[in-house]
Amino acid sequence: MQKDVAVRQMSRGEKETEAEAALSAVAIQSAAEVDSLDAIADRIERAARDLSAALRELAQQRRIAQNAAE
Repeated sequence: MQKDVAVRQMSRGEKETEAEAALSAVAIQSAAEVDSLDAIADRIERAARDLSAALRELAQQRRIAQNAAE
């Protein structure tokens, strides 16, 4: 049996989280050029908050979809 693999679009929160994570990765890779480690820590904290929000949004969307299917 072959399952249909649906490609879903990323939510706004997921897109923002992915962008922030990419910025954080670049900041970490070029840490020698960054004036302060605090700036990197701030970016990581924002990315973590964005990821948390995106996961909550995804959970809510899945609950809505699950309730609609019932």
